[in-house]
Amino acid sequence: MAITHSAFLTQVRNYTEVDSNVLSDTIIDQFIRVIEVDVAGKVDYDDLRKYANSNFTAGNRAISMPSDAMILRSIEHIDSSGNRTFLEKRETSFISEFNSTGTQGTPKYFANWDDFNIIVAPVPASADTVQINYIKDPPHFNSTTNTFLSTYQDPMLLHGVLTECFSYLKGPMDLYNLYKSKYDEEVQAFALQQMGRRRRGEYDSGVPRVKIPSPSP
Repeated sequence: MAITHSAFLTQVRNYTEVDSNVLSDTIIDQFIRVIEVDVAGKVDYDDLRKYANSNFTAGNRAISMPSDAMILRSIEHIDSSGNRTFLEKRETSFISEFNSTGTQGTPKYFANWDDFNIIVAPVPASADTVQINYIKDPPHFNSTTNTFLSTYQDPMLLHGVLTECFSYLKGPMDLYNLYKSKYDEEVQAFALQQMGRRRRGEYDSGVPRVKIPSPSP
């Protein structure tokens, strides 16, 4: 069951034994955001995977990225018959050399141009559909929005925020180290779940096995 935002703030203040005059809602919200971004950078978790459809513009090699895109995963070209083809990732210099004359055709390659646009080659000859597969900016847990982390990983979120709190409060260092250690362990466990077990197929890969020491009698 998801923890409410107000209950989470209360938990943080109870653990730190500091009231809202020192740890205001705004400050704790900043710490929550720090941890959300930190986890997103360390763990490729499924909740952040998103897909958006757009269209090529005939004669224009640029495609705008979705506003919430953080990491681009792949690009798919969908023709008028519904056939899907993945574009191959290249550098911008390759795109320029490959299509130095601006030839139009069916896009085969793409490259990151800047934070907001990608470019393709050849230049699109028609306004076919393009599907952008990406990692979105992590949503923020607040008074109106519960997130995957606040719902399913609230201990990790709490320990991460407590780490930020004790750093902000300048001690005690033993509590900072305690919560930092807990947070790091939980991030590793979360990564194992999301990037390991959830990416395996039991039929193909079998059930994960843990080696159990068996001393000689």
